[in-house]
Amino acid sequence: MFRKILIANRGEIALRIIRACREMGIRSVIAHSEADRDSLPVQMADERICIGPGNSGKSYLNIPNIISAAIISHAEAIHPGYGFLSENTSFAQICKDVNITFIGPSAEVMAIMGDKVSARQAMVEAGLPMLPGTPVLHTVAEAQEAAKEIGYPLMLKAVAGGGGRGIRLINHPDELERVFTVAQNEVREAFHDDGIYFERYLARARHIEIQVLVDNYGNGVHLGERNCSCQRRNQKVLEESPSPILPRELCNEIGERAIRAVRQVGYRNAGTLEFLVDEQNRYYFMEMNTRLQVEHPVTEMVTSLDLVKQQLLIASGEPLQLKQEDIQLRGHAIECRITAEDANLDFRPQTGTIERYLPPGGPGVRVDSHLIANYEIPPHYDSLLSKLVVWAETREEAIARMQRALDEYVIEGVTTTIPFHQRLLKHEGFVRGDTYTRFIQEESEALGI
Repeated sequence: MFRKILIANRGEIALRIIRACREMGIRSVIAHSEADRDSLPVQMADERICIGPGNSGKSYLNIPNIISAAIISHAEAIHPGYGFLSENTSFAQICKDVNITFIGPSAEVMAIMGDKVSARQAMVEAGLPMLPGTPVLHTVAEAQEAAKEIGYPLMLKAVAGGGGRGIRLINHPDELERVFTVAQNEVREAFHDDGIYFERYLARARHIEIQVLVDNYGNGVHLGERNCSCQRRNQKVLEESPSPILPRELCNEIGERAIRAVRQVGYRNAGTLEFLVDEQNRYYFMEMNTRLQVEHPVTEMVTSLDLVKQQLLIASGEPLQLKQEDIQLRGHAIECRITAEDANLDFRPQTGTIERYLPPGGPGVRVDSHLIANYEIPPHYDSLLSKLVVWAETREEAIARMQRALDEYVIEGVTTTIPFHQRLLKHEGFVRGDTYTRFIQEESEALGI
């Protein structure tokens, strides 16, 4: 096992990794920006190294500074968390070149599965069903030709990156040139890659993802599914496990096919395969996230596994101690992403100082957050403040518990999405489990947006 690892991230995920390290007797080093100098993860880590100013391009995305921090601190491995460099193939390869373990898949496999077009091809070859799509498109002329073949409506997606960036729905040919140009400019700036592809649009699709773990010897398991259909601008706002509406047999089938597929391409460590499921319960592979997911706690709550510890064990060379028959889903878990955004103003991001902070507690309640009183929210990063997660024996009890926890949660000094989640949990469609990727958009009036 590693004696010391460097954490190349910030916020609640950095704190999550620090806690796992402490329980395993591993020293943690956090690489942080000037803006995060006084943050809770920086205070909690065993060692800390400043890698640049608040601008993420000069700190959390600064590969030379992060590698230097790892070498100076004698860290044997780097955990990238999610976002930032977690799916950067160059970073993974540089870690290998300097004999530092990258806690994730190899650069070679990441290059295949992190590129959405090559991932689609690899998964087709592995036998997963796929919606009709296109190769990489770089010009409007290529896009117009491809759109004629697929037909409208269609989804435009970025080849690289994640977080909902570059994803657009195009309903009519007249929209194509404008939408394509705007999306391409967005992803070029965000990911330094202007590749776009089209995929047939699926109305009322449910977003289902499968968590997998694979060790360095090809042993692998899937850990059930997460329903991530509650989304805003293609970004998830609430996740739950297991799916409230899909048959158990279908979820098991998707999981079994997913783990076979990733083993076939030589994937290692933790990863997530994302699927769209239509109203007839036909499912289609969409993409793979070659990293830890923001919503990993809901899987931890229903499986009683620590995914960060599993990542560290796999990366250190330990064989997986789990077999598929060991994985039993128990109860129901829900995660609400609490962000510094004003839902009444189209989720406008907020900054400010946390004047009062009182997280909820009680049975079955978990709060993953880096917030403390008097914490000043930096303007440089995403708006995620906290992940509120609950577990209960049934979904009905989990909804009631989440409503209680949201009522208890006090964050003063900045507007958050707590009131929005309180409304969402009471919506008839959510209570029935009848959510889909455009649910929030189509029910915006009822949700008070």
